[in-house]
Amino acid sequence: MGQPHDLGNIIDEHPFFKGIDSGLRDLLVGCAANERFEVGEFLAREGRPADKFYLLRAGQVAVEVDVPGKQPVVLETMGEGEVLGWSWVVPPYVSTFDCRAATLVRALSFDGKCLRAKMENDPALGYEVLRRFVPMMGHRLASARLQILDLYGPSVAKAVKSKKKAG
Repeated sequence: MGQPHDLGNIIDEHPFFKGIDSGLRDLLVGCAANERFEVGEFLAREGRPADKFYLLRAGQVAVEVDVPGKQPVVLETMGEGEVLGWSWVVPPYVSTFDCRAATLVRALSFDGKCLRAKMENDPALGYEVLRRFVPMMGHRLASARLQILDLYGPSVAKAVKSKKKAG
């Protein structure tokens, strides 16, 4: 694991936490660790405890959904500068998708239980973290919905996209 000073620099440099107060950043450092995933390794598994989230520093991660009798369907591919995982913040803290390293991945992980406790004790930290996560969660849910609609046929997805543009 990197030194706390190094982890603070990584947090400062990552777009997701850009501009965060240094005191709040220091609280984040206490829950952070550097991690590395080889191709094919899972960062999260559907139905299993969601106990971490990741600031992706290098590499690509495929967010997948299992389709019985078929190969997993990739809903989204995420890479450097993005944040992976939000189920750690929503009870019952269970992963909703599989997340598999498509390439060698380097990431800064955050322990969800540690961070939830710090957020509970420091409302300013809780606000800062949630203010950054909620828009991302909305975007990811909308993207997943459109990808799933594509599985059921292009005409359904096209109708939903058209309705969205009109509204």
